[in-house]
Order: sequence, then structure tokens, then C-alpha cells
Amino acid sequence: MINRVLIRIKVVQLLYSYLLTQSEFKIEPPVENPSRDKKYGHELYLDLLMMVLEMSGIDVSSGRRQSPLRGVMPNSHIRGNALARSLNGLDEIRAVILRDRSGVAQFDSVIPSIYEAISSLPAYKSYARLKKPELKDDVELWISIITNLVANNPAFIAVARKNPGFTVAGFTRGINSILHTLNEYNDNRGLYNHARHALDHSLDKAYELYHSLLLLSVEITRLQDQRLDNAKHKFLPTDEDLHPNMRFVENKFVKALAENPDFEAYMDDRRLNWDSDAMLIRGLLDRIIESDIYKEYMSRPGETTLEEDADFWRQIYKTIILPGDELADALESRSIYWNDDIHVMGTFVLKTIRRFGQSSEGGADVHLLPKFKDEEDSRFGIELFEYAVKNYEKYRELIDSFVNRNRWDAERLAFMDIVIMVTALAEILNFPAIPLAVSLNEYIEIANAYSTPRSGSFINGILYSVINHLREQGKLMKA
Repeated sequence: MINRVLIRIKVVQLLYSYLLTQSEFKIEPPVENPSRDKKYGHELYLDLLMMVLEMSGIDVSSGRRQSPLRGVMPNSHIRGNALARSLNGLDEIRAVILRDRSGVAQFDSVIPSIYEAISSLPAYKSYARLKKPELKDDVELWISIITNLVANNPAFIAVARKNPGFTVAGFTRGINSILHTLNEYNDNRGLYNHARHALDHSLDKAYELYHSLLLLSVEITRLQDQRLDNAKHKFLPTDEDLHPNMRFVENKFVKALAENPDFEAYMDDRRLNWDSDAMLIRGLLDRIIESDIYKEYMSRPGETTLEEDADFWRQIYKTIILPGDELADALESRSIYWNDDIHVMGTFVLKTIRRFGQSSEGGADVHLLPKFKDEEDSRFGIELFEYAVKNYEKYRELIDSFVNRNRWDAERLAFMDIVIMVTALAEILNFPAIPLAVSLNEYIEIANAYSTPRSGSFINGILYSVINHLREQGKLMKA
């Protein structure tokens, strides 16, 4: 069974990969040892990016100054547009905002007139008629705004000239840089669909791992049976070769598993085997035979029960198979997902073996664990991923506001920490049936395992601050 612990891990991993590759816009970095023209050009470029955000209704000062558009009638068509949301989600842009590196405040006197003139542009009139503007439509509109209302605007140029670093070449460079950034955007829909498919695929592979781990007991038993048969037919077999102890190869649990209808159906459908890992099977068998667990099991008097046979394999999995480096190496070569999945899937393998041992019908009544506990769990991963992507900018803004408020250094915000907190907020705010303590504990554990050594306590502090803020605003009703 794929439980929510593993689903959360998968969503965090896939969201991390998706966000690293999904940026529609590439922000130009500053040039090393820049000339005066290049230095001013990059400063103006950042100011223009901040202006786009500000005119889209996004606070670019983190409360350090009043918006120059205060009192101006908001334009509902461009407020919170997709282009601005995408820019606002970029680490480079968030760093400029958090460190107050932008000089956009120098243009406060001209921003309102530019903003009000937007509605007169032919490009805006076409844009306003669209029922659902797409990102490409936003790009076309903002290129028109920069070209027609900024680049040749005498009032804007006059303000720009007041900057001691101003140069004509630098001004032109800054305008060209923002137009280049806008023109070079990448449509993200394909990446999003790919990420969703990858999430489905990784969960499917986790369930395959569950069956593959169970199959190891069958394959190892089969190899020992072949060895015993070969020994019987060698040139001068010993009495022990001719009359071997068959307890291991006739283990009742392995026989019941191999004949289990659920197991047989999955094997037939997927054609799973360990044929390409023959060395792994041989090595595991040798380690089992050398173990005290095997020796004690084989020396027991009388016939063993199904419960004893199942318990033997539980001990073998717990002490030899699952913790072994050989298995980890084999899994890494088979699937990029499996080394992250083995702990959870190994737990369910042990649970399954126990169920066979507790069977009153020789294992015939045992069903293997389903892929998901129920329909709600089957939808949980995709819905969590969708909520996290859809609300990324909003949740990121909440997180950043409390990094500032508590005077934490923005450099401590490792990208994995951001992804974990965004996913946690997506769960806390959109899955009312999941207790708040469960969500917090799960994501703190993920942070401890997958991010920096201090991430767990850091994330705990930020999330509690965000949760208390949301409660005060009546946006979170969980106890």
C-alpha cells in the first residue's frame, strides 16, 4: 500500500524538480566587473521588473514604502496577471525584494501616469477582450507597455537621468534586457503535464517495488532448490547431497506467496523478475545460509508451522535483505525512485508476511495490500501537487513575509525548505480532514531527511507563524 507518508515525499520531490525547470522567465545576472553602462543597465533592468510587479498589484517593498498606485483605480485586467505571478515566484526576484535592492522607488512619480495610460494601448484593448488570457497574452501586453509607455516616455527618461549612474547606453541596455526576458519565456504547460505524469509513474513504481521485494523470497528459494538438485546429480554425491534438509525450499510462506492469486496476477501483468540481478540473488542466499537465523531455523525439531515459516522470512528481510548494501545498489540501477521508497515499501512487505503467518487457511485467504487504501488516497498526491503549483506564489509570499518579520536571513531559505513549506501549506489549507499536527510533523520529518540539518526547526518556526497569522485572519479553522 502506498501511504500518505510516501505520497508526501513524492510530491515534494516532484515539485522541487518541476519548480527548478519551470521558470518561464530567465533573469539576467549582473555582469562581473561591469562598465558604467552595464552596471546602470542592470540596475534599470531590475527596476523595470519591479515596476511590472508593482503595476500588477504585487508589493515589491515588503511593506517598507507605500505603493505609488495607492488611490489609483485598480485595473482588474492586469492585477495579479500570470506573468507577474511567474516573475514573483523566481528566487532572483524574491532576493531583490527581500534585500531591498531595487531602486524602483525613484520612479514613483511617473508610475501612476504610465499605469493609467495602459488602457489606451491597442494591445490592451485586445487583451481586455480575452475571457481567459494566457501567459503569452500577458507577455505581448507587457512588451507593448514597455515599448510604448516606458522606453520613449520623456517623463520616465527625465526621472532616470537623475540617477548619478545614468548613461544613455545603459538606459538602452536596461530596456533591451527586460524586452529580451519577456520575449524568451517558455510555455510551462508541457513541463507541468510531464511532472504530473512523473508523479503517477513514481507511485506506480513504488507499488512495483513492493511486489519485487516479495518476489525476492521466491527467487532465493528457487535458487536454493536448484543448488540442492544439482548436488544430487553431481558425480559423487554425499549422503547429505542425496538427502538434504528441505525445510528452506519447502517453506510454507514462500509456497503460499507464489500461489497467491493477487501475486500471480501482478507477476503475469508486469512480468517482474530478478534475472538481471543473479549476483544479488546468489549473494543474498549465501548470507542467509551463513546466518544464525537460518541455522536455528533449519535445526528445529519436527515440522514447522506457516507462522514459523513466515516469521523466519520476516527476520531475514529485517536483518539481511532490506538493510543490505547489495539490495540498495541493485535498486539504484533498476529505478531512480526505489532507494527513496524502500523504507516504506519494506515496512509493507513485513506487514504482508505477518498476515500470511496469521492466516488460518494456509495463506489462501490473504490479499496483498492494494496500491492505495481508498479512492481518497489515490487522489491525494495529484491534488496536493496541483494545489502547491496553483498557489505557489501566494504561499511563497506568506513564507517570505515571516522570514522578514522574524529577521531571519533570506539566505537560510534553501530551495528545498521553500518547496517543503509550500507543500505543507497546500495540505494544511486544502485538506480539512487531515489534522494540523499530522501535517506539521510529516513535513518537519521530510525536512530533516531531505534538506539541511537545521531545516526541521526552521520550517517549524515559519509554519507556526504562518498558521497563527491565518487563524487571526479567519482563513484557517483547524484546531
